[in-house]
Amino acid sequence: MNATRLKRFSFLIITFVFILSACQPQAEPTSDLQPEPETPAVVVATTKPTPEPPKSLVICIGEEPQTLYAYGGNSKGMWSILEAIYDGPIDTVNFMPEPVILEKIPDKVSGDALIEIRPVSAGERIVDADGSVAVLLAGVSYLPAGCSDKSCAVEWDGQSEVLMDQQTLRYQLKAGLLWSDGGPLTANDSLYSYQIATDPASPVNTYYVDRTASYTALDELQTEWKGLPGFTTPHSGDLFWIPMPQHAWGEMSAADLLTSVESTQKPLGWGPYQIDNWVSGSHIELSRNTHYFRSGEGLPKFEKLVFRFQGPNADSNLKALEINECDFVDATVELDQQLTDVVERSNLGEIQAYFAQGPEWEHLDFGIVPASYDDGYDFDSDRPDWFGDVRMRTALAYCTDRFSIANRYFINRSSVPTSFYPPSHPAYNADLPSIPYDVAMGSNLLDQLGWRDEDNNPSTPRISQGVANVPDGTPLVLDYTTSQSELRQLVSAEITNSLMACGIEVVVQNVFPAELYAQGPDGVLCGRNFDLAQFTWQSGRTNPCFLYSSAQIPNADNLWVGANITGYSNPQYDLACQQAQHAAIDDVEAQAESQRLFNEALPVLPLYYQLKIAASRADFCGFENLDVSNRSILNKIEGFGYGGFCLKEVMIRFFSYYSYLAKFLIF
Repeated sequence: MNATRLKRFSFLIITFVFILSACQPQAEPTSDLQPEPETPAVVVATTKPTPEPPKSLVICIGEEPQTLYAYGGNSKGMWSILEAIYDGPIDTVNFMPEPVILEKIPDKVSGDALIEIRPVSAGERIVDADGSVAVLLAGVSYLPAGCSDKSCAVEWDGQSEVLMDQQTLRYQLKAGLLWSDGGPLTANDSLYSYQIATDPASPVNTYYVDRTASYTALDELQTEWKGLPGFTTPHSGDLFWIPMPQHAWGEMSAADLLTSVESTQKPLGWGPYQIDNWVSGSHIELSRNTHYFRSGEGLPKFEKLVFRFQGPNADSNLKALEINECDFVDATVELDQQLTDVVERSNLGEIQAYFAQGPEWEHLDFGIVPASYDDGYDFDSDRPDWFGDVRMRTALAYCTDRFSIANRYFINRSSVPTSFYPPSHPAYNADLPSIPYDVAMGSNLLDQLGWRDEDNNPSTPRISQGVANVPDGTPLVLDYTTSQSELRQLVSAEITNSLMACGIEVVVQNVFPAELYAQGPDGVLCGRNFDLAQFTWQSGRTNPCFLYSSAQIPNADNLWVGANITGYSNPQYDLACQQAQHAAIDDVEAQAESQRLFNEALPVLPLYYQLKIAASRADFCGFENLDVSNRSILNKIEGFGYGGFCLKEVMIRFFSYYSYLAKFLIF
């Protein structure tokens, strides 16, 4: 090391040591003018007292829940609060399950997730080849053992032996878990929860209940789930029912639990906090749960926790954060209303802001096959076949400046999707191509299709000349339907102007949600009565490719129930989608094909990811990143801290900064 580098390095070390020492309690200075004592004396150095860490945490949320009973509601505000009462039992981290009060997630290697072949008799309940619960009778199509999709389905003749797969999952609770009242938490509490879920009085989604053959407690800590023959799931964390305190609620019926104060306002939990008081319209007060299984780690950090019902308005929540009435603002608040202010204040260090994309994504759907085509396309009377050729859909993609829209309205915090997964999803394919904004390319494709710019004026619509399934002389004028939200009005206007540069005229209709989402055959979306339509879908752990499968096309035969409003249909895509849904979420290869086909076919034009936003005081710690996959972003609430709790984090950031700087100065 030469002399210059040595000096720089020494300066950094001295600076770092100086700042470290500055953070330590210092002895009171003594006066230089005091006389020297004549006899030795014991000198006691006095120190400034170290400030005590704060004792309470205040979180502002955007809505007051109607209930805290897990089977009585499903609001975001409810789960934000329940994250403080429960811890798990299984968290979702970047769409993958993470055990909290379980020893592990069942897997094939450990032998606690297995699929066995078993004979099935006539009259038994099964899950058929379409994924529906059915009774095995002659003529029923089923998946024989070893078969996972309809490509190998068999129709039962009523006589042949039927062998099917049956899945078993075993879950092991951690030992020593206690409810907040000190009672032991056991496998029977999960079994009790399952029994409540099966009660008709419980307003819960019964998808897994209906596909369960049995759910039992094998011992104090272990439960076992068996599925109906023909039903297997890669989501092995889903079949453990969230424990409920049988010792406290066991005398109440499922109907009683929907209204009881004990279940709806002060539910027992095993998590870091317990509820003390709920002041309707104002706040909920909680205190540290002394029976929390992680209390030995010094968790939770606060003695008191308050959830303040500040409402969804961004202004009032940011003001509360500014005057220290809130320490953390939850993502249930509509902070996107003041996105510019949030970004600027974060850049200035006044607050910490947290951003994440999705899982909701906005898209512009093409009316590829409108409902009027279901009885056959009539060249003379039906709406022109605008989008039957993928080149037409591609041309509109080239002619739409989606990237400017995403950057402008989300201040470079969102991006243009290439498929239906958010970037944090383990199956997200970053290599899928995205069609850029290129008016020349879009115009060239339109020329190839027969859409002529006869007056050489892009501000007037092109005219058809030899376009397949479109009468000659038809102007390229498209209807565009979306809701009346402010952002959608702005975006639809941007897209209208963008498309006009290619000679595509668009007539926007901003309608009420009731009209947009009305049931078919008259509804705009569900009745497949549109040219272009803009709205939002949400991705999740399960591959959402089914949204564009042939079986999901709403029509008269299925009473207009279905998600694939575009009418897009491709048997190759349908098969790839079914295979992806039976594969593990992180099986990238199995998840890739449906995304690739979707990206190539372009049944919709992806526009942007919606943002999730949270904010905190500047000295906040313990919130690493905003995870859009969990039921609430507060799933690590036990580790939240600020002020004195964050000295360690501050020093780590400081040391990381100087280590980074040293690389430039030394090397």
